[in-house]
Amino acid sequence: MKSGRSLRRIRMAVAAAMLSLAAGQAQSLDRLDFTVAGGSEALTAAVREASMLRSLQAQGQTDPQDLLAAARSDYARILAALYAKGYYSVAIRIRVDGREAADIPALEAPSAVSVIRVDVDPGQPFRFGLARVAPLAAGTELPEGFQRDAVAESGAVQAAVSAAIGAWREAGHTKAFPTAEEVVADHAARRLDADVRLDPGPRLRFGRLEITGEERMREARVRKIAGLPEGETFSETELRRAEARLRRTGIFASVALTEDEQITAPDLLGITATVVEQKPRRYSFGVEVASLDGVSLSASWLHRNLLGGGERLGIKGDVTNIGSGQSGIDYGLEVTLDRPATLTPDTTAGLILGFSHKDEIDYKLDALSFGLRFSHVFSEQLTARAGLTYDMLEGRDPGGRFDFRNLSLPVGITWDRRDVANNPTAGFYLDATAKPFLGFGTTGSGLRTTVDGRVYRSLGEPGRLVVAARVQAGAILGSDLLETPRDDLFFSGGGGTVRGQPYRSLGVAVTRGFGPQFLIGGKYFLAGSLELRAKVSDRIGVVGFVDWGSIGIDGFSGSLADSHAGAGLGVRYDTGLGPIRLDVAAPISGTTGDGVQFYVGLGQSF
Repeated sequence: MKSGRSLRRIRMAVAAAMLSLAAGQAQSLDRLDFTVAGGSEALTAAVREASMLRSLQAQGQTDPQDLLAAARSDYARILAALYAKGYYSVAIRIRVDGREAADIPALEAPSAVSVIRVDVDPGQPFRFGLARVAPLAAGTELPEGFQRDAVAESGAVQAAVSAAIGAWREAGHTKAFPTAEEVVADHAARRLDADVRLDPGPRLRFGRLEITGEERMREARVRKIAGLPEGETFSETELRRAEARLRRTGIFASVALTEDEQITAPDLLGITATVVEQKPRRYSFGVEVASLDGVSLSASWLHRNLLGGGERLGIKGDVTNIGSGQSGIDYGLEVTLDRPATLTPDTTAGLILGFSHKDEIDYKLDALSFGLRFSHVFSEQLTARAGLTYDMLEGRDPGGRFDFRNLSLPVGITWDRRDVANNPTAGFYLDATAKPFLGFGTTGSGLRTTVDGRVYRSLGEPGRLVVAARVQAGAILGSDLLETPRDDLFFSGGGGTVRGQPYRSLGVAVTRGFGPQFLIGGKYFLAGSLELRAKVSDRIGVVGFVDWGSIGIDGFSGSLADSHAGAGLGVRYDTGLGPIRLDVAAPISGTTGDGVQFYVGLGQSF
């Protein structure tokens, strides 16, 4: 009896398994074929990308009901994709196991789908006959694709209308809108005529800026930071600049400037700024590891809105060379207080107080710095800065004690056209500084200048294979070597200059008094880096690199200049916040280093 029951249970389990397998087979999709007449790769790619069927297949979703719904929606999706390419005589057939998808009732989906064929005949591309948007504001530039005999891509018409309305808005006619739009396709001539009429509306001026959503921030300061030119002619550029200024403070999680629907007599248009404030405090921590330079730790604390006017109080500290085999531990602390919208809406003023201790191979020093600084934003890519700083520096080297005092006027400019700051694949970055300094006592007077230029270019598919190049240069003019503050002199070697060479290993050997020879920095510095970055998956990349650097006393080259170089390989893992970097490098020229070194950090090396 028990044997019979067991046999029945086995049979039922086998039957259930077979039914489950049959159901899984019924849900499978064996083939999804796309055919585009003419064999154009660009059109085939456009059809495949527009297809919901392809998306479901990629996700492994092959339920027959879902496949039928996707097939029925693909007619319109594929048609829109080909309209965007300028094809308006399109024939589309989508057959589900031989039956046209459009003829299958939605409630009569098959229980299984094996083969789906998508056949598209795009016909011939249409070209613009009449391509007109009028009237136009002075200086309006319509898209190049919107002109007679150009391929009549559907997006070109909308792009032309958007450009025309944008030009009217920039000229103060913020209520410009299309009053009539006539688009006629002549299939026999394969021609598309597009004629759009606009009503510019009245020329308006900025009305009062109203603020909503502020909590700790004072309304008057929000208005000051935004810098909206109330009473002046409306401009789309000025509106977006005001929005960007508010975002740039870091105080707000979101900022939106919207125009009033109604015009206030006689010609004023009110603007409302809706803001959401972030939490006032922010903390951050960082760590980098190099096999010879040791561990570097950094931490910062920021109060975004100290007094309710957007004032930013920052405290930043770092400890470097922990466990270094070449020098002692360095540490520093910096306190800053910045106030946006000082002098102009785009100018930030700040106070800075900093202390640092350096324990290098041949000397130790303590430095104290106090100053006033200004930064001005010309655009999202171009910024300038200037300041007035008093520096004090005391230390000891094998030649005895040294003491430097100087007053400096540092100025600089940054031009950043990178697509992504911490993982660029295109664009360039340029930073240049000039610091005239007046020395007191044993300190010389002169000018310190630096340049840091970086270029990025993708080869082929954007971001897949990237060539990155960097050039750094610095010079000190007017001041003798031993009269120049030690922290203004230049060294080479380590993660920021030449990987594979020890940190700050290339400098100038000098003697002071009757003491022994020791190493300090040079007056001239030149370095270059070249990287080839390749992505092997969405998150993993590999890098090959070579770095070179030189230090000189009286110039970038000559008998009083020396150089070294390093090369290596690296791995990158993209975290979304920036890639985790692991580099392995070794010396390839020079006498300052020996052996392999490792570098770990967050973000690309440059």
